[in-house]
Amino acid sequence: MMQNRVLVEMLQQSIETSSSSLSSSSSERFYNWLLECHGFWHNAFLIIASFLFVFYLALQAKQSYLKLSHGRSYIIISYYLSLWLVSLLNLLWCSSQAWECSSGKVMAWNLLSLFTTSGMLFLEVSLLAFLLQGNNASGLEALTRTFGISGIIVGFDILLKAIYLFAFGIPFFIHSNGGTQHMKWNLWVIHKLLLTAVYGCILFMYHSRWRERLPARPAFYKYVTIMFIFNAIALFACGLAGNGAAFGLWLYSVTVVCYHAFYLPLLYITFLADFFQEEDLHLENVYYSEMKDAGFFEADWD
Repeated sequence: MMQNRVLVEMLQQSIETSSSSLSSSSSERFYNWLLECHGFWHNAFLIIASFLFVFYLALQAKQSYLKLSHGRSYIIISYYLSLWLVSLLNLLWCSSQAWECSSGKVMAWNLLSLFTTSGMLFLEVSLLAFLLQGNNASGLEALTRTFGISGIIVGFDILLKAIYLFAFGIPFFIHSNGGTQHMKWNLWVIHKLLLTAVYGCILFMYHSRWRERLPARPAFYKYVTIMFIFNAIALFACGLAGNGAAFGLWLYSVTVVCYHAFYLPLLYITFLADFFQEEDLHLENVYYSEMKDAGFFEADWD
């Protein structure tokens, strides 16, 4: 009897010890996931912002599906599906911030960041390609041309960053160590410089005699203005960070947070919101009305 009691007590102690160790390890993992690396507010802000946008897409999914099935627009359908995929990938990226500071997760973090940023860049370049095609962008041919151009540009971008990651061993997407790696920041400077130049050229077209070749929507103009200012700030931050300035690294981190938190909602508002909200009129009539209100036909009266 005494031996049985001893065995039972030892079993109870082992169970209590294992449960306490499991609870402590789980609480430690939760602490590391939410609080370490960039801090609580940084991680919580990214997670909440990305989750709210995915939650909004989920709430609108049924209505969006009905609208897409009646609209039969290849560009809108493809863009909406791509937005869903990239939004889920961005939510995973925002929820994995602790990987950036974990030595065993360096490669996983860089690969996740590579695919996430490439997906967002694909959407960004696709919208630019759509803008530059002007009012003739419609149908399957425009979809093939738009996504083909975007695929080539983003594919080259992925290849270049993969060379940095695998050939040179540069942790391209890790900025928490604060080190100055000139090769990495030089590539980021070129990346932001090209985007700033493209948005600047489109802004110039909006204020020139070539503006009638662009889609006549004020929302597109506001989008281009916001992205021009944003990329100019990011370019300035990359230049400072490449020279070892702590303020530049902080400013670049702010632009990264803003990009992952707000870019996809901005893209949705600019390109897709009117399509899903318009009920009574065809979208082309809405674009024509906005074009007329913006003064795009004033030259015809002169």
